[in-house]
Amino acid sequence: MTAEQFARARVLVVGDVMLDRYWFGEVSRISPEAPVPVVKVDRIEERLGGAANVARNVAALGAGVSLLSVTGGDEAGACLGRLLEEENIHAVLHHDRTISTTIKLRVIGRQQQLLRIDFETQPSHEVLAFALEDFRRMLPDCDVVILSDYGKGGLAHIEQMIDLANRAGKRVLADPKGEDYLRYRNATLLTPNRSEFREVAGSWKNEEELTRKAQQLRANLNLQALLVTRSEEGMALYREQGVLHEPAQAREVFDVSGAGDTVIATMAVMLATGADFADAVRMANRAAGIVVGKLGTAVVHPEELFGEA
Repeated sequence: MTAEQFARARVLVVGDVMLDRYWFGEVSRISPEAPVPVVKVDRIEERLGGAANVARNVAALGAGVSLLSVTGGDEAGACLGRLLEEENIHAVLHHDRTISTTIKLRVIGRQQQLLRIDFETQPSHEVLAFALEDFRRMLPDCDVVILSDYGKGGLAHIEQMIDLANRAGKRVLADPKGEDYLRYRNATLLTPNRSEFREVAGSWKNEEELTRKAQQLRANLNLQALLVTRSEEGMALYREQGVLHEPAQAREVFDVSGAGDTVIATMAVMLATGADFADAVRMANRAAGIVVGKLGTAVVHPEELFGEA
């Protein structure tokens, strides 16, 4: 695999975008009003989150990427638009003035997260219907579709999207959320993490029971493959022909934030180049090992990925 092959890949990302906002400051005293620390904010950072971070990961790998989503008609939505433009991501954002753009505001003091405040509202059906029409229009120009579900309501038409993509012969990779996995039926690949999979399939006592549950879910949803990311245990790919285990890369872990976004982005780019599932999983595992060694929702670049080979 080469950077030139990555550059020819075309990925369409659809899902819930959000703005990750960080307030950094010093903590030197406790508030006289309540037993909480007072943070004197001296630096603010804004980063792409959710499906926007998935698109950012695809772009960092050098592939062509388009993003389809919904934001509020507010300051945070405008900020997301600017950040996407800076990352050279072709974004089609529908602005719903009846909602607030999803924001995750984190307050950081002494290099520790002290508080997270979430702002979110589900988009209207009218705006989502327009987004579905844009999906139909954008579909022919991509090789692979990523459906990045963060449970914020932006993928209300996910069943139709999977059906349209299948009819067009496009592979569909979905990052699931919640307990209703039937909405992902007929996708090509599902990428839950260990806790998300446990929420749907229940707990397991050993590897044999885990494999049985994973294969049963894969068959019930008519998936070509199910990839369960398992933190320090690496990841496991379940297909009809068997299981492929990839051990975690041995390195110091600083931050697992956004690692799942890196995994599904790398899988999509690899499959878009014509790689098989086994090679795609190996590369995605390598990318995950790199990104957890960085602080924040970081990305991996081709020179890092191929340098690890």
